[in-house]
Amino acid sequence: MQTSLPVALSAQLAMEKRLDTLANNLANVGTAGFRAEEVKFESVLSRASSRSVAFASQGQQYLSTRAGALTETGNPLDMAVAGEAFFAIQTPKGTVYTRDGRMQMADTGELRTVNGEPFLDVGGAPLQIDPNGGPIHIAHDGMITQGAGQIGAVGLFKMPAGANLSRAGTSGVVPDAKAQPIVDFDENRIAQGFVEGSNVNPILEMTRLIEVQRIFEQAANMIQTSENSLNEAVTQLGAPK
Repeated sequence: MQTSLPVALSAQLAMEKRLDTLANNLANVGTAGFRAEEVKFESVLSRASSRSVAFASQGQQYLSTRAGALTETGNPLDMAVAGEAFFAIQTPKGTVYTRDGRMQMADTGELRTVNGEPFLDVGGAPLQIDPNGGPIHIAHDGMITQGAGQIGAVGLFKMPAGANLSRAGTSGVVPDAKAQPIVDFDENRIAQGFVEGSNVNPILEMTRLIEVQRIFEQAANMIQTSENSLNEAVTQLGAPK
């Protein structure tokens, strides 16, 4: 049994998935709070024939949680996380966590994302300020001060260890386990007047893209060589004696 053909096909399928993730990462290099998508590949051992054959798996996709670069904007409604925590926002599909801390104030004073979704405090309630109360100050622990009084606190949440994150929208994530509120602000802090960019490294992603394209082409050449050898064998065996 010829095994090179299915092995090469499995490699092409795996590289096609990787190409899709790399293209999406590069398309979101400039997206605030975007988390790059990675793929983890493993070999799959088949014993369908008399000898073991290692196939490439289709890959397990996951979101990278490494931090992106912080850019100072000077806008008091912009905030970024220094650490591993996430902000919480309310969407039509439920609570979503994000590193995109660009806020906008609604006419009612509600603090919302650029897409109009409310930011939440640690208890899950929408953040609200006085639209006529002047500038706000956001402390490192998320406490919001306006005028002479404290009017609320931005919720910060940490993903549980080992939790799998799925993408929600462009910059949002949803864990498969309940996120935990941050109570210790030594390792996770809020920086007012900053925005976190995408955690995609464009140079690294372009290098990976070139490598994956080469591997895809090598697999295609292997398939062509396998087909040629198979056709030649059929021709020789089928030739009249």
